[in-house]
Amino acid sequence: MKALYIDCGMGAAGDMLCGALLELIPDAKAFIGELNAVGIPGVEYQAEPFEKCKIKGTHVSVRIYGSIEGEDEPEHVHHHSGLSETEHIIEGLNIPEKIKKDILGVYNLLAAVESEVHGVPVSDIHFHEVGTLDAIADITAVCMLMDRLAPDAVFASAVHVGSGSVKCAHGILPVPAPATALLLKGVPVYGGNIEGELCTPTGAALLKYYVSRFGQMPVMEIEKIGYGMGMKNFERANCVRAFLGHTSDVSDRIAQLSCNVDDMTAEEIGFAMDRLFEGGAKEVFTVPAGMKKNRPGTMICVICSREDEDRMARLLFKHTSTIGVRVSEMERFIMDRELETLHTKYGDVRVKKSGGYGIKRSKYEYDDVVAIAKREDISFRKAGELIRKEEENE
Repeated sequence: MKALYIDCGMGAAGDMLCGALLELIPDAKAFIGELNAVGIPGVEYQAEPFEKCKIKGTHVSVRIYGSIEGEDEPEHVHHHSGLSETEHIIEGLNIPEKIKKDILGVYNLLAAVESEVHGVPVSDIHFHEVGTLDAIADITAVCMLMDRLAPDAVFASAVHVGSGSVKCAHGILPVPAPATALLLKGVPVYGGNIEGELCTPTGAALLKYYVSRFGQMPVMEIEKIGYGMGMKNFERANCVRAFLGHTSDVSDRIAQLSCNVDDMTAEEIGFAMDRLFEGGAKEVFTVPAGMKKNRPGTMICVICSREDEDRMARLLFKHTSTIGVRVSEMERFIMDRELETLHTKYGDVRVKKSGGYGIKRSKYEYDDVVAIAKREDISFRKAGELIRKEEENE
């Protein structure tokens, strides 16, 4: 499995992530040309070699109407953008729809935390640090690079957020800033002795969107290493490192939702389970439960990705009689999986293959075995044996 591991030992920011990922692709100069042809108003990308603590890497800067962020930008660059204005810019970009969807996905995460921080509906929020053209440029670049690299799994270290305070549009705020802190809920973070904001809201949103597991680097064969450099100088090298390689050991972060009901029929529960699967649940199962007043009941459990837990909760409330849903966030170990087709004289049979952690398994698709058993008028077991002989003789 193609894997990407991001070392956030000095936090994460959009330009640093962009620089690190840029070093992983074959022709960085051509890619910068592609970025400049995307069509973000007034934006020009530049990549240059940078050195921090004698470590060489790449810094990606964004010029907006001729000026770099932090310099004396034209006044019109500092306006506060609403989500609809940002969406309009993104929809007009000269990039595939899939990448637009990723960019909007990152901004939806930002919109949700800005809404919570300021206590206003998402439709009424105005982006400050994250709403300017340089942030759109950073997010667009990272999403395009992730699409180009196309890793099967993305992992990251615990995130160093820094310490002290940061100056923003609302005044002096503690590190991590409120929006960053909300984005990093459920993510392992730490502070330390380095003063300053090491992880920005844009960096946090990109990590939240793409990373499936935070923690130690998995066992992987490293093929390339990229260094994305930040502008600030610290005692430690201010960079994000990205490792591209292959791994067979995979895990991801999931949510388990559950509720207990004692007033639903078997048909109603079955219908609800179907709707939950259709809504994107990875697994739905039931467990017999003893309820209040000695009534027999059923516990309905749903396993889904962390991003889908709100939708699963709504579906549980809609299709069951529960008035409360419990949520547990957890990590699971999973095997790499692929589906192959075996051509036999009895018909095509799909074979589900999985591997990882030193184990390899394969299993014939149930429906295909059933079809052969019916067609040949034999037992399910006998059909499996015939398929196995065909596979051995290939």
